[in-house]
Amino acid sequence: MTNIIDLLARILISALFLINGIFKITNYDGTLDWMEGYGMPGVLLIPAIILEILGPILIIIGYQTKITAAFLSLFCLATAVIFHNDFSNQMQLTSFLKNIALAGGFLFLVINGSKKFSLDNKLN
Repeated sequence: MTNIIDLLARILISALFLINGIFKITNYDGTLDWMEGYGMPGVLLIPAIILEILGPILIIIGYQTKITAAFLSLFCLATAVIFHNDFSNQMQLTSFLKNIALAGGFLFLVINGSKKFSLDNKLN
């Protein structure tokens, strides 16, 4: 049962990023304007999209899980600090805490890796 729960957890923690990565592609101009509104260079949108699509896929299939989870954890921390720092706004505070919580979840993967239902397990 532990292996099934591990796979389910990897799918659940990855779903948000995969969906948001696809949204960034379908709403590229709007996302670009939003990022630039926070003073972020638009050139960072492409790496963000790649990380938000490739990262979840790698986590779900369990390939290079620890490394990928480390990158996604750092991404969560960075986006929390850069985009969700208006703590007087309840939605911003909630988004900040969501990103911090997701970073913590990814740190669990950094420490523990993936279990039986993963490419990491099959290749080792």
